[in-house]
Amino acid sequence: MKNVLFKTIIVIGSMTLLCCVDGREFDEIGSNCETDMAANISFKDLDSMVQEEVVQIQEDLILEGYVISSDRAGNFFGELYLQDALSNPSKGIQLEMDLRESHLKFPLGSKVYVKLKGLYLSKKGNNIRIGSVFSSFGNISIGRIPSGKVLEHLFVSCDGGGIVDAVATTIPEMNSLPSNIVVQLQSVEFADEILGETYAIAEEETERAIQDCEENEIMLVNSGYADFQAESLPENNGTLTAILAKDGDVPQLFVRTLEDVNFTEERCPEIITEFTSDQIFISELADPDNNSKARFVELYNSALEPLDLNLWTLRRYTNDNTEVSSTIDLSGVVIGPESTLVISPNAEEFELVYGFAPDLGVSTNSPADSNGDDNLELVDPFGEVIDVFGVIGEDGTGTDHEFEDGRAVRNSDILEGSPIFTFGEWTIFNDSGDAGTIKTPQNAPEDFSPGIRE
Repeated sequence: MKNVLFKTIIVIGSMTLLCCVDGREFDEIGSNCETDMAANISFKDLDSMVQEEVVQIQEDLILEGYVISSDRAGNFFGELYLQDALSNPSKGIQLEMDLRESHLKFPLGSKVYVKLKGLYLSKKGNNIRIGSVFSSFGNISIGRIPSGKVLEHLFVSCDGGGIVDAVATTIPEMNSLPSNIVVQLQSVEFADEILGETYAIAEEETERAIQDCEENEIMLVNSGYADFQAESLPENNGTLTAILAKDGDVPQLFVRTLEDVNFTEERCPEIITEFTSDQIFISELADPDNNSKARFVELYNSALEPLDLNLWTLRRYTNDNTEVSSTIDLSGVVIGPESTLVISPNAEEFELVYGFAPDLGVSTNSPADSNGDDNLELVDPFGEVIDVFGVIGEDGTGTDHEFEDGRAVRNSDILEGSPIFTFGEWTIFNDSGDAGTIKTPQNAPEDFSPGIRE
């Protein structure tokens, strides 16, 4: 009785242990490897077979590749990614198949053969896809190879494989790399605005922005069913290993497990692009008598270094208005050292008249489109007025800041802006000659010098 009872306990205990083991944690299932198979088509040759429509492969073709994806953590489902070499790959493919726990049969780095005959091939942008056929409302697309057919097309080589060597790259280089290969990025981090979020929203495919220290950005795509879906995004900086895929021509990254995310370093230092300087100022205003479409505003940077105009604005107060009538956002513009920035409200006409394109084309009725009796302010990112032309609240007609049918030029000895208009800093031409201005209407292009500080 004691022996029977002991054996019963052993059996029950063994069954209990088996029931508690997650199937994903079993050792990789052994399978009969393939020794007699040999590739007779390359990834490059396969790429050349792709047409605009889905095509079925009729020839007895065999492709050799290396497994680079894994569904162990659930971030990949119904697909297997292969590249053509363990290191320095030239191409990769996405194989669609309905086989769960595929990492057990096709572990990372294993060398495999794909019998292509009978499978279907398509390409979207740079992304090569192979699988079965799927039809919806008469439209044919690539679907998953049924689970019972997978092992008729996909075989593990007895030669084994090796360790996949990720391609070291940067975010700006992603567009030039082939799709469906393993890449590695150094010194990257999750964007500030998503810190505190999880890798994915439950049961939803979720994009999370990854950026480098220059704020170049790429999306990391995570499954809402992945094992790590509810894990918080790491706040540090570090190394990211991922599969580079492309949605059309748009690069995207996919991690296999959180082992691909090694963020242990300090975050990038904050990039400060908002600054103030009185060395940027208005240097010329134009309202040609013969062509109102050839108007422009010119700014000048008297500093010895380029200055980023992020969050700077140029404001216009029409006539005697005390409220801003229109604004130009100068974000994204860098003005070079001791250089001008020419802004036109009609870029096409400007180029026809002056023979070159303006630095910045804006809309009509903007601050660059004044008819000579308006007032302008140059404002820094912090709301401080750095330079002004005219007197806010005073219509320019008949005053010392009228440039109607003419031109206002900042004198060459002025090297700083001023929040108070000083007539003595300007030479002003118009059609009236009032208040010390010069009654000489100006014609374009001969009477103007956009882009040249006189």
